[in-house]
Parts: sequence; C-alpha cells; structure tokens
Amino acid sequence: MIDVIVVGGGPTGLMLATELRLAGVEVVVLERATEPDARSRGRGLHTRSVEMMDQRGLLDRFLAAGEKFRIGGFFGGVHKAWPETLDTAHPYGLAVSQTATELLLAERAHELGAEIRRGREVVGLSQDEDGVGVELADGTRLRSRYLVGCDGGRSTVRKLLGVAFPGEPTTVDTLLGDMGAAEDRATIAAVVEQVRATQPRFGVAPDVDGQQGVFRIIVPAAGVAEDRSVPPTLDEFKQQLRAFAGTDFGVHSPRWLSRVGDATRQAERYRVGRALLAGDAAHIHPPTGGQGLNTGIQDAFNLGWKLAATVNGWAPEGLLDSYHAERHPVGSAVLDNTRAQITLLGASPGATALRNLLSRLMDIEEVNRQVTGMITAVEVRYDLGGGHDLVGRRLRDVRLAEGRLYGLMHEGRGLLLDRTGRLSVAGWADRVDRVADAGAQVDVPAALVRPDGHVAWVGEDQGELLDRLAEWFGAPVG
Repeated sequence: MIDVIVVGGGPTGLMLATELRLAGVEVVVLERATEPDARSRGRGLHTRSVEMMDQRGLLDRFLAAGEKFRIGGFFGGVHKAWPETLDTAHPYGLAVSQTATELLLAERAHELGAEIRRGREVVGLSQDEDGVGVELADGTRLRSRYLVGCDGGRSTVRKLLGVAFPGEPTTVDTLLGDMGAAEDRATIAAVVEQVRATQPRFGVAPDVDGQQGVFRIIVPAAGVAEDRSVPPTLDEFKQQLRAFAGTDFGVHSPRWLSRVGDATRQAERYRVGRALLAGDAAHIHPPTGGQGLNTGIQDAFNLGWKLAATVNGWAPEGLLDSYHAERHPVGSAVLDNTRAQITLLGASPGATALRNLLSRLMDIEEVNRQVTGMITAVEVRYDLGGGHDLVGRRLRDVRLAEGRLYGLMHEGRGLLLDRTGRLSVAGWADRVDRVADAGAQVDVPAALVRPDGHVAWVGEDQGELLDRLAEWFGAPVG
C-alpha cells in the first residue's frame, strides 16, 4: 500500500510531494497530462511563497529562473510603491513562469524520491477505515493510506468525494494568451496606456518569460462562454482588440490561448476521511492579484507536515483536521479580495471612483502594508487560540547565532528558539530542533515554530512548552 497518492502534478501537488518526502513518506503523484505543460500561465511567486522556497533551501534555484520585482498595480489596478514596513526579509515578488515552477518542484520531488506517473487519469475512488482505493482510466487499481486531490478547479477527486463547491458563477470572461505581434512595442505601449485609462482589464506585456517578440495579451471577452473547456480562437482576440483598442496589433502565431472568468467557489470541506483537497481543487477565483498558484503552494506547505506526521504515527489528535481549520478561512479571504478586485477593475464611473478612493487610502502606509500583506500572504495569521501576538503568525527570516532562521528549516522540522538557555525538547528531539542561542533579533524569551514557519507558542515556562509540544508534535519519546 502506498503511503500517499497525490492526484495532480501542478505546483500544489509537487510542493506537497516534496514536503511529504522530506518526512520520509512514500509518495506517488498521478498526473493526467503525458508531458509538462509548456504554457507560461501563472507568472510569479509572492513574498510568502518566496519565503517558503527559502525555508526549504530552494530559493537559489528559483532566483536563477526568474527576476525579482516590486509589485505595482497589485490590487484592482491601483498602483502604489512597495510599503517599506512590510515585515519580511524578502521584500519582493519573483517573476517566474508556472512552467519553470513546476519543473523546479518536480526536480526536487525526484531528488527526494517521489514517484511522478504521467498519463494517469483518475476515474474512481473508494475509501474505508484503512485506506483509499483509486481506479485509473486504463483499469489500473491502486491503494494508499491517504489521498490528496490537487487536480485543479474541475477536480475529479472533489466530484468523486461528493464535496459541495458553492460560490458565485462567472459573470464576465477575460481572454488571456501569449502571441506574436506585427506592431512595434512603442506603438503598442502607447495604445495600451490610452485604453487602460478607462478599461483596466486590458493589458499587453512584452517579451513574456524572456521571449523576444512574444506578448501577453489580456482583453475583455465579448461575453461569457457556454463551454468553458473550449479555448478562444485567435480571431476572437483580434475582434476584441479591435473593439477596445481600435487595432489588433497584427497579432499572430499564438503560443497558447485561454479564457478566465470571475467565478469564485470554495469546497465546503477540505477533508473527507482519508482524502483531502488542496489548491484549485479546494478553491477557485479570478487571477486578479496572482494569488491562485501561491495559495495552492501555501495549502501544500500547511498540509504536508501534518499529513506526514499522521502517516508516521506521531500526529496528535486533531492535527490533520487543523488543515481545514486554518486554510479554509484563508481561501475564503482570497475569494473575497478577488471579488473586490473584479469590481475595482470595472469600466463604470463607480468603479473608477472606487479606484480613486482606494488609491488615496493606500497613501496611508498602514493601509498599504495591510493590502500588500494580504496579497503576498505575509499577514496570514492562523487562529491558534490567542496569546502572544506572534502566535499563529509566520516568522520572518532573521540572523541567529547558528545561522539564518530559514536556513535551519530546510529539513522541515519544528524549531524551539530559546533565548532563556534553560528550556528542553528532550522528548521530541526526533521532531523538534532546539536553537540554544536565538540571538537578539528574536525579541521573545522563547518561541516554538512549526515546520511551516508559523509560531505555535511564545513564553518561557517549561510546563507550558511541554503542553504545546504535545499539542503540535504528539507524545514524547521515552
């Protein structure tokens, strides 16, 4: 029996596979596509995702594959400078294509021993108290202790589990694609600037992913497509470009064409017995703010260590259920902010007035920091029962006596940062590392940090620490 089957080999599924393999869990990834998707699609990692790559020793690989950027126009088309007070050692996003992200994560998953099987389509599921049965389209049957559906917005796993997916349907479509153009860049840029003054959902970006002469075209569609599985045609792009810009820029040679809607839906439950959902299988929303890929990676980062602890037999009661408790509210908040951004991106006088109002409000540093922190996910705080303000928050990278904090997290273990010099994790040494001299940059007596970088406890009392260790890391050994 396989420990965990992950259905879906996109960023969410591959990130989850790496997290599980770090903990020694056997993982098989089932991906329906026979080859990696060469379309560029999602084009960036937000700050929190950048931090996660740093926490697992992968950041250098991603930096080599992308370019740093400071976010502009990151909320409903409102352009503001990056807030200097954002609490992170990585005050930037990383422009890296989804194709490159998947290749890098697949490379790491392979290094750690995950098995990725392509051309495998799941058509049936069953589960009992001991495991999950999986049926593939070719008739193959597999069995695993747990299964996670990371198979996108049209998730087969979610449908087979019978999980409700309530929300709002698509009301507007946007055409999105990469293609060549006969018109020169300067002329295109001038037209785009003029059109965006009244239609912020319109855009053209040159040299996509470093490809000279390839443009990313974004233009409102003529209406809502009845069959959303059918991609738009180049003629549709030309028609809509002429409608909004008065010219089609001589677009040609499309690399890929797609349409995206403004539907927002969220799974009622992220767990059904031994099966779980993550990424777009658990929540869909418009691509405004570039949060979809990032939210999926962050789902996997939260789930991975908890599922591994369950498989490895040391998970305390309720640990796996805390995945839904923590990530469902985050997904709901993302749906809310993308709905708000779609309203802001409207062409009506009311939408323009809202953008102007928000722009003035974001001149206030605290407002700018909160909005940026929401989009980049550095302000995510899980409800872990109150206490110190750090509890439930992720720690930024800081310099410690033993090196960088994130450098100590590469193995995916818990950490006790102990400035008191007298606390002990003796019964949990196989799961938690103690850093005896946390350094002056950690401005608390001691902090217990989960494998996902979020703080589970702050204090200096050994009895309290033992309670929190048992709560998050199970029973002590010995």
